[in-house]
Amino acid sequence: MKEEAAPRNTRTTLKEEARALRRSSTFFFSPRVIRNRRSGSNLISDVKPGAIRQALILITLAVLPALGEAVYFRNKVSWQSRLSASEIVTVDQARSWSNGVTWVDARPAEEFEHDHIPGAILLNEDSWNELLPQFLEQWSPEKRVVVYCSAQSCNAAAEVARRLRQEAGLNNVFVLQGGWESWQQANR
Repeated sequence: MKEEAAPRNTRTTLKEEARALRRSSTFFFSPRVIRNRRSGSNLISDVKPGAIRQALILITLAVLPALGEAVYFRNKVSWQSRLSASEIVTVDQARSWSNGVTWVDARPAEEFEHDHIPGAILLNEDSWNELLPQFLEQWSPEKRVVVYCSAQSCNAAAEVARRLRQEAGLNNVFVLQGGWESWQQANR
């Protein structure tokens, strides 16, 4: 007759399994034996006591830079443009004003030098302080100001128009819908 091994203590077996799992575990998971309060039985838990706290800290650290960027660049996002319909004009509307328009190019100087609307004045955010006096010399109060940038997704024209209204005190300032791209399409 074979001798059967004596039954092992369940708690000892669970502890040995937990030790074996602990040796093979990584960052958040470290198995340990815990006692179920209701049934009194022993269980193996694979979550460290501080794992949830560590996960929340990591999530917070990942979200903070994104929130900081969203706050810092809140006025730079093109789809959040706060322009009303009365501040936006199409190429056809601006042309109907014929010679009563002062065109303002809000694109970078390199793009302006490459090509621009005939008679346009360069005035962008990068060189605002240097270019504003030149613009004001050429501006006349009886003309409407139409500001444009590269495309519909560009927010530079809206920002330059806002500054012309607030800082220079101009009233008849509009943004060209579609920007330089719409001008090119209309002139094909």
